[in-house]
Amino acid sequence: MYVPTHFAPVDADVRALLDRPGAAELVTAGPAGLEATLLPWVHDPERGALLGHVARNNDHWTRADGQPGLVIVRGPDSYISPGWYASKAEHGRVVPTWNYVTAHVHGTVTVHDDPAWVDDVVRRLTDLHEAGSAPAWSVDDAPERFVAGQLRAIVGIELRIERVDAKLKLSQNRPAADVDGVITGLRADGDEAGARAVEEHRPRR
Repeated sequence: MYVPTHFAPVDADVRALLDRPGAAELVTAGPAGLEATLLPWVHDPERGALLGHVARNNDHWTRADGQPGLVIVRGPDSYISPGWYASKAEHGRVVPTWNYVTAHVHGTVTVHDDPAWVDDVVRRLTDLHEAGSAPAWSVDDAPERFVAGQLRAIVGIELRIERVDAKLKLSQNRPAADVDGVITGLRADGDEAGARAVEEHRPRR
């Protein structure tokens, strides 16, 4: 990944991105070429891994076990209009661009076809995503036999993290007045997540 110095994250940025609830693509190479599946993940820093699950009927997992894998994690991304820059009125030498936050997580894939392991991951993912709900739904709210049947229909996926390449492209290379314009423009477009990311990572001059 190409990461200019001004877009390079600190460790805390990478940890926050990996801890963020969401789904991300698992990419592996198989006999027919590259394969990708969008999966929910939970970050386990103690294991140094991303943990998830995949439908048993999706045979991607049968070719991924023991193979190098790439998980592409994404944060906010936004179109940036040059009309938002103060520089446009000053000299006009501005062009559109795209802001984004991403991490490419490299590692080795391990498949876990063990009901207890899969149950633990499902519960962790559920707790992660239900944290903001009131009341929060629990796996135990569903009938036990039903849950057991659902668990048999999935297999666990672990990506043991070996390297993370991350980039936060959030207008850090623009003058302060342009950054102000980007934040204002994104909020006017209703993109609060994009505006907040730019605001949180603006250079402190």
